[in-house]
Amino acid sequence: METTHYGAPRATAIRKAGVWRNWAGNVTCRPAREATPASVEELRAAVRQAAEEGLTVKAVGSGHSFTAAAVTDGVLIRPDLLTGIRAIDRKGGTVTVEAGTRLRTLNSALAGEGLSLTNMGDIMEQTVAGATSTGTHGTGRASGAIAAQIRGLELVTADGSLLRCSQTENPHVFAAARVGLGALGVVTALTLAVEPLFLLAAREEPMTFDRVTAAFDELHATNDHFEFYWFPHTDNCNTLSNNRTVGPHAPLRPLREWFDNEFLSNGVFQVLNSLGRAVPAAVPALAQVASRGLSGRTYTDIPYKVFTTPRRVRMIEMEYAVPREAVIDTLREIKAMIEHSDLRVSFPVEVRTAPADDITLSTASGRDSAYIAVHVYRGMPHQRYFTQAERIFVAHEGRPHWGKLHTRDAQYLADVYPRFGEFTNLRDRLDPDRRFTNPYLRRVLGD
Repeated sequence: METTHYGAPRATAIRKAGVWRNWAGNVTCRPAREATPASVEELRAAVRQAAEEGLTVKAVGSGHSFTAAAVTDGVLIRPDLLTGIRAIDRKGGTVTVEAGTRLRTLNSALAGEGLSLTNMGDIMEQTVAGATSTGTHGTGRASGAIAAQIRGLELVTADGSLLRCSQTENPHVFAAARVGLGALGVVTALTLAVEPLFLLAAREEPMTFDRVTAAFDELHATNDHFEFYWFPHTDNCNTLSNNRTVGPHAPLRPLREWFDNEFLSNGVFQVLNSLGRAVPAAVPALAQVASRGLSGRTYTDIPYKVFTTPRRVRMIEMEYAVPREAVIDTLREIKAMIEHSDLRVSFPVEVRTAPADDITLSTASGRDSAYIAVHVYRGMPHQRYFTQAERIFVAHEGRPHWGKLHTRDAQYLADVYPRFGEFTNLRDRLDPDRRFTNPYLRRVLGD
């Protein structure tokens, strides 16, 4: 087995905590203390000490979740020192990476080694463990969420033990812990499938709502990765199609990349949303401007430079997975709901897909799925919009994204996840004293 090791100097830290706040600013907590372990052994010791003191334990990544999945009034574990690539196995096609590593760091390092993940989400700010534990996904006809690419993982359980699992070692834990919600323990390392670096031909094209919804099945079937955004109060959509190619490598010119991704998609969009927050009646007119601001473009680049883009405009989000065959009906109902109300929605609605996987609480568990995400600019009212959208999602047996806002509880989730009881039984075995619980987990998993 060929391996490549990466390392960095480390030092541990345990300190009294202040207020922790997530990226969007909608979730806060005040833990009793924070621990930043410099090794797996120090993490195990921190969990054992918390147990002796009767404190709960939660690990937090970059804070890009909108739910309270990581809050605690006990010990908050920051994995800032548990970072880096442990090993690359080129023959086996895997990389083993420590839990606190940012996806940005991982993607860049893999590209430097001539390797890549098969699929990824649309931002790179999350830690590897945080992204997988909450079910972060991109879009793909045949390639699933990041968690579906996990081939093994390490987990510190409630008694401080280190548990390793894969399809052959502790397979029942592996089935659940890939999207574990932080309920089964603290992930310390993940082994992910990788492949030789490849190129993606990206095509972004404006389409009308009627055209893209009528052609959705064909667009999904004929592209490796397809997604689109619909701008409320308009009939305008922006479509993104990404397909593997032998090249040539033809990335965006730096000025065009800056103009599109920074100036328009972040700078101008920030201004338009700020105007909409100040003058809600102007939102429909501003939506027309935003929806026509991005022209079509094509380019070819390595995967993480195609899949991911900077997202600096702060917002809050709800996203549900519905059966793939139900996505267009669901979206049309969302559109009709907005049009027949006085809601003013300044953020586009995003539609993506994923194939079925075998992960117990993955939103794509056991069924081909499509995702509809609704967003609200930070500081604007969201409750009525999200409540009405959620009613539509629930009517289509929707499964909420674990890291995004929703109001569902264990009773509902047990109905839409056939293996829900398998997960909660495993939780009872691994964490009988609920060392890793918090109010969010009590709501979605039960006591």
